[in-house]
Amino acid sequence: MQSFKPVKQSRVSDEVTEQLKQSILLGYFKAGDKLPSERELAEQFKVSRIAIRESLRALENKGFIITRQGVTGGTFVTELTFEHLSNAFVDLFMAEKISIPELVQMRVFLEPEIARLAALHKDKESAARLKDALEQEALPIRSFAEDFDIKTMVHHILAEMCGNHFFEALERSLMVLTRQAIQAVEPETPFIHPAGMHDEVVEAVLAGEPDLANEAMKKHAMEFGESLINMENAFRAKKEGTWIGS
Repeated sequence: MQSFKPVKQSRVSDEVTEQLKQSILLGYFKAGDKLPSERELAEQFKVSRIAIRESLRALENKGFIITRQGVTGGTFVTELTFEHLSNAFVDLFMAEKISIPELVQMRVFLEPEIARLAALHKDKESAARLKDALEQEALPIRSFAEDFDIKTMVHHILAEMCGNHFFEALERSLMVLTRQAIQAVEPETPFIHPAGMHDEVVEAVLAGEPDLANEAMKKHAMEFGESLINMENAFRAKKEGTWIGS
């Protein structure tokens, strides 16, 4: 069983949080494991239960644990996902620390390399998934949410195919951030990504042509990015016009 070190009274909950987090990251506690009770943790750390409670709350906010009520309840370790990074980017965007042009610039920089690597690493399974995702894009769409989910599937699959988990985490975060940006500018039409925009990219990846995949994705990222920036400009002009006329 993992043993914890007593901590000093200064920044008590922060030190407890760090030790618990490291225990999870190092695998002493795995996804689904139940942590010791507040009383047991307080005894091991030699701190108050209040400090333990603050620490557990911080870990829950960061997505490391979840608290369940009831007879079989307790504090359980969760499976870490890319969602936590995505949420951080969204918070920065909502706080206006990240702009839409910066988002576009990042996509133009990252996505061509993801496509290039995907073309190098493709196999039968990933190729089949990519073909299916592209076919889904041609089907009738009923809402923005459905349209966005279907049109981003190609990006998700390419990110998985590229073989770099860091790139995959960033790409998934960029997709979440793109959805947030589109919703923020309130486009007049829910269908902002016409079918066919991924055709050249997918064809190049399936053909195992990394350079062509890179070029096709760069072209796509720039075209879609321009549409996104134009939407934001139209939204700002509309807001300013409304304010001036009111």
